[in-house]
Order: sequence, then structure tokens, then C-alpha cells
Amino acid sequence: MTDKKSATLALVHTSATLVPMFAELAAKYLPGVNIFNIVDDSLIKNTIACGELTASTSKRVVGYAASAEEAGANYILFTCSSIGPAVETAAGLVNVPVLRVDQPMADQAVKTGKRIGVIATLSTTLEPTTDLVRRRALHAGKEIELKAVVCEGAFSALMSGDAATHDEKVKAALVKLSGEVDVILLAQASMARVVNTLDESEKKVPILASPPIAMEYLAGIFNSNKA
Repeated sequence: MTDKKSATLALVHTSATLVPMFAELAAKYLPGVNIFNIVDDSLIKNTIACGELTASTSKRVVGYAASAEEAGANYILFTCSSIGPAVETAAGLVNVPVLRVDQPMADQAVKTGKRIGVIATLSTTLEPTTDLVRRRALHAGKEIELKAVVCEGAFSALMSGDAATHDEKVKAALVKLSGEVDVILLAQASMARVVNTLDESEKKVPILASPPIAMEYLAGIFNSNKA
């Protein structure tokens, strides 16, 4: 069994912008754990261009899991929700644990309430996340009501450099959805910063973001192994 001091975690990203975010979370939740990053933004770009996760992209995701294992990782975290189904495939084809970033968040949401909202700026991310929530609820033996929302135009605004419009659209959707569900999941880490702009009166229900929940989950695993 791997102890925390010798543990090596591979983080596989589809955007270089996620590297500093996860480095900060690792410093908080996983001090002493060796960490290295693999980044390939073509994975998400190809998925968006095709409107779905293709077999070709899935094959490459599996390849990155194998590469991470060969590089010495004894745990692998993929930090993008859009490639989640391929991550689950990869988990069965390598010899170390592989985690999709949104699974711990989905499990927490299922525990939190029956009416679950999922919000995204891309349909290619929304669909894998809602599918995961349904399957995790089934696994937990709990009936849920799922409401999925895409913030139309928010992602294109962000990609064009208009972060203000992106944040405005996400905020409006969060405020509206919070009056209709028991808990909200953010399907993309890029939306997490918008939560901090909400007034406390607007935060009517828990709003969950996958990165900190996933890293806290891993900390529990590494601490358990160390013990």
C-alpha cells in the first residue's frame, strides 16, 4: 500500500489554465505528495469541435493514463468533466486508480438533496456530468430529480476575452436555479469564481465545484493509506 510520502499523483488537464489552480489546491490538501502535470488542450478543443467525445479522443485519453502510470504515478486525476466517459474507460485499462474530477462532487450532491441542479456553459460538459450524477444516484440507491441548464453564449464570451459577460450569464443562471433545487453542481471549474460574486442572500443552496472536492477526496485516500 502506498504511503503519503511516496505517493505520486498525476494530474491530466485539458487546459493549461487549470495547472495553477490545482497546484494551489494540492498545496492545501496534499502537502508532501509528489505531483506532475500532463496538459493537452486539443482533447477539449476536438470534443467541442465535434460536439461530442469521439472514439479517437477517448483513445488518446486512455493513452495519457498509460503514460502517467509509466511516468510513476500511483494515482491519476483527470481534471476535465467533458472527457469523463473516456476517463472511466481508462480506469479499467491501467494498473493504478484513475479518478474523474467530478465523481466526488456528484456523490456529495446525491447525499445533499433530492433536487439536483447542474449548470454548464458547454453542452459537451453538461451531458457527461448529468449522466454521472444519475449513475451515482443509482449506485447510492437514491431517487433524484435532475435539472440541467446550459448558459448559452457564456463559453463563447469567455473564449473571446469577455469574462464579464460570461460571469454575468453564469451568475443569472445560478440565482434562478438556486430557487428550484436543493444543491447545484458546477460542471466546469471555470465557473467557480462566479460563486464568490454572489451575495450571501443569493446563495440559497450549496453550490459545488469539483476541484476542491476532488482534492479533498484524494487527501482522504492518501491519509487513509498512510495510516
